Amino acid sequence: MAEAGLDFDWVQDNHSLSARVGTIRGLHYQSPPHAQDKLVRCGRGRLFDVAVDVRKGSATYGQWVGVELSFENGKQLLIPAGFLHGFVTREPDTEIIYKCSDYYAPECDGAVRWDCPDIGVDWDLGAVEPILSEKDAKAIGLAEFDSPFDCKG
Repeated sequence: MAEAGLDFDWVQDNHSLSARVGTIRGLHYQSPPHAQDKLVRCGRGRLFDVAVDVRKGSATYGQWVGVELSFENGKQLLIPAGFLHGFVTREPDTEIIYKCSDYYAPECDGAVRWDCPDIGVDWDLGAVEPILSEKDAKAIGLAEFDSPFDCKG
């Protein structure tokens, strides 16, 4: 990563297990002063991982990118601070593992709706009924979100 000009000080590793297909987490963020860069991978199973740009002034504000991560394909997704993060599981007992550049701070934790029409993520759920946490079910839309992140160039 250093050779590519990426310099991160990873301070925390997170590891979660989702037992059921269609489990959606996100779209999450941690605001300054404890904003987090994340490096995400799948330890077991398969998931669709999403990042959404929410940096004020960014030419790509509100746009998303998604990547299938699995143990088999070995792909990782780097999610910089200023981007929302979410995923949906594609297989039972899927493990998501990610490194963070700052420690979890509950007072800085937040969420934007996973199905926000202003963003339009294609989760490709088919007939699968999404499984949400209480936090994600109560999340606000992008129009109500006052982003604490600014575009740095």
